[in-house]
Amino acid sequence: MKLTTVLPWLCVVGSLSGLAWFYSANQKKEADMAVLRADSEQLQQLRAELEETKKGQTQKESDELARLRRDHEELLRLRNEVRQLRGDKQQLTGQVEAAQTQAQNAQAQVQAQAQAIRAAQAPQATTPEQQAAAQAFAARYAIQQAANPEQAKANACMNNLRQIEGAKQQWALEKGKPAGAILTQADLTPYLPNNTVPACPAGGVYTLNPIGLGPLCNIPGHSTK
Repeated sequence: MKLTTVLPWLCVVGSLSGLAWFYSANQKKEADMAVLRADSEQLQQLRAELEETKKGQTQKESDELARLRRDHEELLRLRNEVRQLRGDKQQLTGQVEAAQTQAQNAQAQVQAQAQAIRAAQAPQATTPEQQAAAQAFAARYAIQQAANPEQAKANACMNNLRQIEGAKQQWALEKGKPAGAILTQADLTPYLPNNTVPACPAGGVYTLNPIGLGPLCNIPGHSTK
């Protein structure tokens, strides 16, 4: 075979081989590009998920911080309320103790005055020792001796009114009642001796009056003022 006949075929075969190699290389390149695109998309997806996770974590931390701040503020408020309640309790306790002391003093005065009334009503049966004891008792509680039985009754009635007023104040403090609150004898009995509202020795009728107003007796001259 002549060279001039074989050479064109050799060129054709070489060209075909080159085209085959180029096609194969191009196919491989396309496959590699597809892999790279998939990896790039996966990377972008991972980045998006990471950003979303960071945002969610940041929001969660922000919410938790806000909750802790609210809890701290609530704790401070509760502590202040407890401190204020303790102060109010101490003040109320002091007022109740003062009212109890006043009621006890009024009770002692009533007892002393009752003794003076009995001595005035039956002077012939009073011994010198009993008179001396009554005078000492009256001096102890700064009770002025009455010149006659009527005055002694008036003094005893006024002491009853003081005792009732002390019981009213104690009731108002323990129950948290303001000035103007209305009460009954049943409200006062737990704060009075023998759980009984004292009666006027002269037969008068007592009017308790609301908190802030002193009790009154309907007999003229039986007044604490």
